[in-house]
Amino acid sequence: MLRIVRDAIDPRALEAAVRSDGDGGLVTFLGVVRERANDGRAVTGLSYEAHDELALAEFATIVEEARVRFGDVRIAIVHRVGELGIGETAVAICAASRHRAAAFDACEYAIDEVKHRAAIWKKEHYTDGTGEWIANEC
Repeated sequence: MLRIVRDAIDPRALEAAVRSDGDGGLVTFLGVVRERANDGRAVTGLSYEAHDELALAEFATIVEEARVRFGDVRIAIVHRVGELGIGETAVAICAASRHRAAAFDACEYAIDEVKHRAAIWKKEHYTDGTGEWIANEC
């Protein structure tokens, strides 16, 4: 499951998409909108925009790289676009594997690479009425 969505993300659906009865590890990462920017400014929310086709192609590449690095892992990546408020989930990544270490490593690798490489852009909206596009970082 690799998707760009405009509605709320259901983490349980992602987990169900990757999990099997042979798995001992299922790791879910949720990136949520917080009340403060990295520089401490109060925010009212975020806006995300994506080039869907390019972002989804990059998701697929990241998943394949994770399989090569960490073995038999199944990964779901879903990123939301549009206007998001405080506490809403912007991105969800689930990784499942026979062993927990591979699931943890694959999940961490996937979110780091999505933030660095995917054609997705974030704008912070501040309580003073201003906004700013933010560079992707890990």
